[in-house]
Amino acid sequence: MNTQNKRSNAITEGVQRTPNRAMLRAVGFGDEDFQKPIIGIANGYSTITPCNLGLMALATRAESSLRESGAMPQMFGTITVSDGISMGTEGMKYSLVSREVIADSIETAVSAQSMDGVLIIGGCDKNMPGAMIAIARMNIPSIFVYGGTIKAGHHKGKDLTIVSAFEAVGEFSAGRIDEQELLEVERKSCPTAGSCGGMYTANTMSSVIEAMGMSLPYSSTMAAPDKEKADSAAESARVLAEALKNNILPKQIITRKAFENAIAVIMAIGGSTNAVLHLLAMAHAADVPLTIDDFEEIRGRVPVLCDLKPSGKYVATDLHKAGGIPQVMKMLLVNGLLHGDALTITGKTIAETLANVPAEPRTDQDVIRPFNNPVYKHGHLAILKGNLATEGAVAKITGVKNPVITGPARVFESEEESMKAILDGSIKSGDILVIRYEGPKGGPGMREMLSPTSAIIGAGLGDVVGLITDGRFSGGTYGMVVGHVAPEAFVGGAIALVQEGDSITIDAEQRLLQLNITDEELERRRAAWKPREPRYTRGVLAKYARVVSSASIGAVTD
Repeated sequence: MNTQNKRSNAITEGVQRTPNRAMLRAVGFGDEDFQKPIIGIANGYSTITPCNLGLMALATRAESSLRESGAMPQMFGTITVSDGISMGTEGMKYSLVSREVIADSIETAVSAQSMDGVLIIGGCDKNMPGAMIAIARMNIPSIFVYGGTIKAGHHKGKDLTIVSAFEAVGEFSAGRIDEQELLEVERKSCPTAGSCGGMYTANTMSSVIEAMGMSLPYSSTMAAPDKEKADSAAESARVLAEALKNNILPKQIITRKAFENAIAVIMAIGGSTNAVLHLLAMAHAADVPLTIDDFEEIRGRVPVLCDLKPSGKYVATDLHKAGGIPQVMKMLLVNGLLHGDALTITGKTIAETLANVPAEPRTDQDVIRPFNNPVYKHGHLAILKGNLATEGAVAKITGVKNPVITGPARVFESEEESMKAILDGSIKSGDILVIRYEGPKGGPGMREMLSPTSAIIGAGLGDVVGLITDGRFSGGTYGMVVGHVAPEAFVGGAIALVQEGDSITIDAEQRLLQLNITDEELERRRAAWKPREPRYTRGVLAKYARVVSSASIGAVTD
């Protein structure tokens, strides 16, 4: 290229960048700042939910730390919705949709402004998978900062979480507690900022991201109000600045090995059924081959090591005090159940990160059991298949007193219909509730069924009643319940063909979900079935319903 052309190109580039610099000067850039990397801070701060209430303080600490590290931080907001507040209402249909909105909004802001890296701060359930989907798509240096878990409430010597309030509704309806006791549980269930306190979906997904190496060790179980949470946000910013210098990219970290590590940790901690849906979506975004059957394969060799709510005794802050996710990971590592050579955002491998963690948990606690004395010998999240779920369904199978149940179907076309029947006392021992047209397309949005499952538990029917749905469950759900049934009712899955009184078998031991009618009868019903009109024809839910995939591949939208 001759000198004249070089000068011409330089002038063109300079002229093109002049408006960019002018705009950036208005937000605080000086001459020297244009040579610094621009790192976005995707801040999910909101007063709409306690999960995200404390995020602004974390974002501010991260911002200061990035400046000290020689970067130019640029903060922007992303949405959140509260699953707990919207639970049991039409608003819950937007919960899973928000995962996509969060991912799309982060990708849009970061890519449109040509940011060099991004630090994402989130708290409520969909913040984490939404962040990871965006991180995988963009593949620029990134780190996730969890807002932290809520501290447990206390009442009559028991730890309370938000699930306590849902179960209290069922207890009140069944006449097992009075109105004053119901009010006391409500008042004391959520005493601080932070995400729901058991090993529910938020704490499960924060643990997943730590296990995958995309957040700092110990950060996934810290309490939101504690000083160490803010210190961890600042350290995360410093680590991200180093990752940018060393060009450590997400797709070097979130590999097949990282996903296998995450699934092993989910099984060991007794995590949420939603992790199946979210990990499948994250793997899709990262172009990593992962199927629903991989969860079943890993479940068979990983024990449940932690005694955590919803079915256990302890909350996430207890796990943190007992050694947190690093302690669980070290136990899996030394027993050959973790890939120690997987990379993390710090530049260290998993094995290097865990080098100084003891191989066995402390003996002065029983939150984390010794490897040779687990809570359960095999993982708790099972993939069930059968003529009711040819693509698969997801169930928590550990801790149920009756792992096999055959009973008459009680069919409901929505969550609201089922809830009314439970609170009216119409559900009896041995019944199997079928809640359909709540899937990704049919809901749309795949609502969580925490209200009905908690009401069943509260009514004392948790061990004698089954429930299947093409919707989802909250991380706080437990009992003989099967979700994510696919294909869903809206697309003509067999769950749409169940009739009141049909015999259904849920067999956790054989991983079977079966409608006990002949193949000929099933085909006759299928031929007579007619698709329903969409519930929404305009707006976000209508757009989501048109593009969303089956739950069996993560309910993805791209």
